[in-house]
Amino acid sequence: MYIWSFTKPGTEAIKAVVYDLGHGPRIQKLAQTLGQLTVISNSAAVSIEKLPLAAQGLYTCQAFYDIDKEPKVYYYYVHLTVRVPVTKPYLLVSDVSPVEGSTMWMRCNLDNGTGPIQYVWQHETRSGNISVFAQSNTSVVNVTDVNRNHTGWYRCVASNAVNSERSDRIWLDIIFGPDIPQIDVTPYTLTERGYSALERETVSLLCQAQSNPPSQYVWFYNNSQVYTGPQLTITKILRMHTGDYACLAQNTYLNTRSKKTISLTVYYPPDGSPSCTVEPAQNHTSLRLLCSWSGGFPSASLHWTGDLKHVGQDEADTGQQTNPLTNTAILLPSEGLTSTNSLFTCMGSHPALKESTECRTSTHVPPAEPVCFAYVTNNKQYLMLSCSWDGGAPKALVWWEGPDGQGKGGEENSNILILRYGTARSEKPYTCHAKHPLLVQTKTCRLTLEAPVLLTQRRVVSVYEGSDVQLTCNLRANYLPVSEITWFNNQGIDVEDTSKYTLLRTSAWANLTVRDTEETQDSGEYRCSTSNAVGGTEINVTLVVKKHPMPPNATLVKVMYNSRKRNEVELEWQIESEAEKEGGWTGFILEHMWLSERPGRRSGSNGSKEETEERIRPPVWYRNIIQDPEVRSHIVGRLTPTVTYQFRITPLNHRTVGHPSAAKTPAEPRFNAYPAVIGAAVGGMLFAAIVTALLLMYIIRNRNNNPRLHDMLFGSQHSQSRENINFPEDEVVGGSEGGIEEIGASSSPGPTMVLPRASSPLSATPSIGQTPPSGDDNEPVSVTITVKATGS
Repeated sequence: MYIWSFTKPGTEAIKAVVYDLGHGPRIQKLAQTLGQLTVISNSAAVSIEKLPLAAQGLYTCQAFYDIDKEPKVYYYYVHLTVRVPVTKPYLLVSDVSPVEGSTMWMRCNLDNGTGPIQYVWQHETRSGNISVFAQSNTSVVNVTDVNRNHTGWYRCVASNAVNSERSDRIWLDIIFGPDIPQIDVTPYTLTERGYSALERETVSLLCQAQSNPPSQYVWFYNNSQVYTGPQLTITKILRMHTGDYACLAQNTYLNTRSKKTISLTVYYPPDGSPSCTVEPAQNHTSLRLLCSWSGGFPSASLHWTGDLKHVGQDEADTGQQTNPLTNTAILLPSEGLTSTNSLFTCMGSHPALKESTECRTSTHVPPAEPVCFAYVTNNKQYLMLSCSWDGGAPKALVWWEGPDGQGKGGEENSNILILRYGTARSEKPYTCHAKHPLLVQTKTCRLTLEAPVLLTQRRVVSVYEGSDVQLTCNLRANYLPVSEITWFNNQGIDVEDTSKYTLLRTSAWANLTVRDTEETQDSGEYRCSTSNAVGGTEINVTLVVKKHPMPPNATLVKVMYNSRKRNEVELEWQIESEAEKEGGWTGFILEHMWLSERPGRRSGSNGSKEETEERIRPPVWYRNIIQDPEVRSHIVGRLTPTVTYQFRITPLNHRTVGHPSAAKTPAEPRFNAYPAVIGAAVGGMLFAAIVTALLLMYIIRNRNNNPRLHDMLFGSQHSQSRENINFPEDEVVGGSEGGIEEIGASSSPGPTMVLPRASSPLSATPSIGQTPPSGDDNEPVSVTITVKATGS
């Protein structure tokens, strides 16, 4: 037997829970408040499930043993402690968005849980890293001086001896910023003055400032707003973009801002390429190499390379190039320099260029010797002595030295000594000195001033009349320039370009051409004259103009009208037989003269009678030039038929005119009446044939009215039985069966006659080759036609 009783903590009352006095276990009502109590069979043990917190207390078990003999009571005490697990906590924060530097607290609340309870606060960053922020046996943690590192997820973990529970996470967003901006320049090049960029590159400026919420950015260029946003991009940046760039970061939540300024310099190369020159130095005893490349930023770096063995390497690289940025110079002494070509190269580099740029220069002595000459000004006031030595690099130094202290200081490349006209010293040399840095010795050239001397090819020139002739005049030596060479003709007159004279002249010669020479006009002395600053001279040339030889005589052998119209005359002539072979003529002059004119003719009934009255005109010969010497005949046309002319022929040898031939009057053409007679006869025969044919046709058609005439012509026997007349309307007899006889030698055919033809063997006109048929009284009748031609 047993009795289980329960004593609630803090009280002394003992209350039965369950007992068994030998009649089985009896569970009391109190057991319902202690959980699900179950008695374990065949034992005094009890089991309690789903312990409530009210089940905590003192449990006493009274066990009775040996009841029958000697009852014994044993007491067993069990102190039951009920531990409650912690519930899921939840987190409370005083401010989920605290400002950096402020104070805040976090509380971890839970509904149940048996103490002692431990609290742990965990911090999870954006990257997922979890760390213990704080731990305590209290549910509240205070955070002082909040900073941006506190931003993240937070949760609390509550633990007791029974279990451990974790709350949901909560985001803690710390408000801060903006910090001082950080500016990143791409491409990145840092200099002493700030950042640099190459012209025409694309430059990106990125501004970043730590801030929550994120900053808003404004860009300024030289204090002028140019862009809004974190990244400013300049495409193909130019030199004008050099300046200060400022980034302003703003936190609109806190209304705070920060700013940073950088300096950006745009590098750009100089235009073109380096410029190299070489110049003399130290009075043309040394050379100075100059190299410059102006413009660009920063300045270009220059250095010389080449034949610099005369200069120490340190001097070539650094000694003479103390400022290698914009220009550089090297001094080369003349010792050791050669007159051959020496090439020097100046290398230029710039940060804005990927490759170096170079220029080259060379030195050489002028290829020829110094040249000296003299000339006079147009107004003859000054004498100019010129000396030049061209072609060298660098230019040579030239100066003059003359007699009596006349001279001029040095000038590069050329030098002119000016003397007043007439003050030059004759036969005393003027010396030009030329000095080049590559040569140790000085070169010279001299001028000795002399009066001019004129020459000509021929002193006496002989030509035929009518030709052109050239007279020459030239200077023997051009030591001193002369005034213009002048020609004077045979009349002593200054010659100019005209239709008669042509002048070709230079400073050293003058040629005079006399055109179309004549004996009387152009023969004589011609004079060529000139002068210079020392003196003058002239030369005479004699021109002899000759006439051409007299041509041979010519004779007219035929002068006749070629028709009775008397408007054209045919002429023929001949040259003397001996002169025909030798020549000596170039043409002919054919002349005609109007001798007399008949006014006209009167016609009468008895015939024509020419008038005897004539009109006389003054004797004037009209010329016709024949330039072909081989011509021996000519026809003169467009003459007046009523005029009587005379003709003559004169040979011509160039301009020499020969003797004219005897004048002749044209003869009348011979009369020929034969063609006229033949024409009249043929015309008469044609007329008679036509009349006869018409008569025969009339008789045949009217035979009934005139039978006797018909029988007389054609006969009467068998006429009715054999006669079958075909009229012209039925058939036409062609030329093969009959025709007209041709008279004379004319080849033109006569007209064809149309004759009637009968079926009888008889025909009016027998054909050629036919034999007349035999008959007693049917003989054909012969008809004779007589034609008389009368010529006028």
